[in-house]
Amino acid sequence: MTDQTTAVEHDPGATDALLGPDSARFRHDYLEARGLRVAFGGFVAVRDVDLTVAQGDLRFLIGPNGAGKTTLIDAVTGLVPATGSARLGRTELLGRGTHRIARHGVGRTFQTASVFEELTVLQNLDIAAGARRGPLTMLRRRGAVPEAVEQALEVVGLAGLRDTPAGVLAHGQKQWLEIGMLLVQDAHLLFLDEPVAGMTQAEREATGDLLRRIGSQRVVVVVEHDMEFLRAFADSVTVMHQGRVLAEGTVAEVQRDPAVVEVYLGAPAQPGTAATTKEDA
Repeated sequence: MTDQTTAVEHDPGATDALLGPDSARFRHDYLEARGLRVAFGGFVAVRDVDLTVAQGDLRFLIGPNGAGKTTLIDAVTGLVPATGSARLGRTELLGRGTHRIARHGVGRTFQTASVFEELTVLQNLDIAAGARRGPLTMLRRRGAVPEAVEQALEVVGLAGLRDTPAGVLAHGQKQWLEIGMLLVQDAHLLFLDEPVAGMTQAEREATGDLLRRIGSQRVVVVVEHDMEFLRAFADSVTVMHQGRVLAEGTVAEVQRDPAVVEVYLGAPAQPGTAATTKEDA
């Protein structure tokens, strides 16, 4: 495993070229869910959720285990059937297949990075960039690296590791590579599932900086249990509990919410008490 995790260089010009400067390209992007409901037989996992996340608002989605966070994302990305509505801009996502939803600009990562470990960083990005080409042309050697791939290497801080097999990257670097793979696919809405789990402090800080830069030009929703990371980087927070939205607002507003405190602490809130988690204990 490589140890090149502390010195991450980003090229602002590449960021503007890939994401678009000054909110020019995606300023109208937003996720809007209304009455979103997911049921498995008699069990309702997501209960009539209303949620709006705009481009430029780095949103963190938190809640106890079983709160419905992942199921909500599964519904929006087409992995589980749902009722209600979930739109990216004017495009309704519910009822579409996962591949069609991805083609409409929705991408996600999982807790374990899904990369081709035998291939290099560059090859991983090149394959992701060619996702809309046929399978034979994706494997064919090309004479030049696509501009978006070169830009993504700079944006995620992996330009110096372009020829490194993905399998020997550090954990954090694999997460950055997967985010880069979404960017070269031109994802407008990114769901990131616990992106800093298992990272070093340096990797966490670099990831937070990366998410802020991406979040300024994309709709980004981060599922996270790390409250320290949330307090440092979240613009806003949605708290889920038992399949419902329990609270929403800034980090400070959510931490002061009596219902949130009670859910996390298991007791009625006392004056001056702030919400915490097991990770903080």
